[in-house]
Amino acid sequence: MAPPSLSRRGKHKIFIGMAPGVGKTYRMLEEGQQLKQEGLDVVVGLLETHGREETAQKATGLEQVPLREMIWQGRSLREMDTQAILARSPQLVLIDELAHTNVSGSEYPKRYQDVERILAAGIDVYSTLNIQHLESLNDLVLKISGVVVRERIPDRLLDEADEVVVIDVTPETLQERLQEGRVYAPEKIDQALQNFFKRQNLVALRELALREVANNIEENSREIDLEGHHTIHERILVCISTYPNSIQLLRRGARIASQLNSRLFVLFVSHPHQFLSKAEALHIETCQGLTQEFEGEFIRHESDDVVGTIAQVARTHHITQIVLGETQRSRWQLFMKGSIVQKLMRLLPHVDLHIIATH
Repeated sequence: MAPPSLSRRGKHKIFIGMAPGVGKTYRMLEEGQQLKQEGLDVVVGLLETHGREETAQKATGLEQVPLREMIWQGRSLREMDTQAILARSPQLVLIDELAHTNVSGSEYPKRYQDVERILAAGIDVYSTLNIQHLESLNDLVLKISGVVVRERIPDRLLDEADEVVVIDVTPETLQERLQEGRVYAPEKIDQALQNFFKRQNLVALRELALREVANNIEENSREIDLEGHHTIHERILVCISTYPNSIQLLRRGARIASQLNSRLFVLFVSHPHQFLSKAEALHIETCQGLTQEFEGEFIRHESDDVVGTIAQVARTHHITQIVLGETQRSRWQLFMKGSIVQKLMRLLPHVDLHIIATH
């Protein structure tokens, strides 16, 4: 690692795992200590030990940049002090819990944005992340665990990271750590074992973590061929509507695009004589924002011919796969007007259609 420089972007290494307690923070501190012994200027920007003594001990001897005190709803809270880190200008800063939401009134709403600011200043960053905090996995994690994960980060952070290390333990080992009180306080253990830390949940989350990192490595290795051209030519189009399940569709389409290392397009066709309600307009704005997070292109057309517009956009943008939700039409409407899927199959015989269940 070179000294911080405004002329280069810092390098970002993410330690990712299937759940709290696998050892991400411990491993990050361990590597930080080793680099310090090798003569690098290493500081801790933010450390969350959650009362784990082994983790706290691993930070012994590392300089910790003082946290910033914030007053929120009459309470005194402490957040990472990004400006203090920039002023201190170390070679490497260790920052826990990348998906954390900052206290209202902070310079940035999310900690990952603080990290991006630090990287832009030429400072290297090591950070930690649980797999369930990736935006595109939100619906899948809900299905697996029944838990709504509210703190999320754009998938692009994993793609842009210089190195991603999966910290892997077996579900049995993690449950043992939990029962020994090495993950949560004793009063939380039984509840955790019966909910998020059920064995079947951990097995599925572990598979997600391992697959995500494997996909990340594979995409990076094949992104550009020997002649400097992209080797993957799939182009994914997600068709959304004002129905709330469009967000689920969009995430699924983003997963497909990510796995195929392909471009993502999102299309919304509005009727020329129908005005959106405030809630519907906000929903479409949310979809547009998510599309930007997934580094896709949001397309909006006004037309009373939805199928024709989808076909036109597909041809214009050389789409190879289209993601659609299950039809909201009644059987009578399908009989009278026909199926959107059938029409698209006739208009676009060489395009693959994904019909996603959204309930």
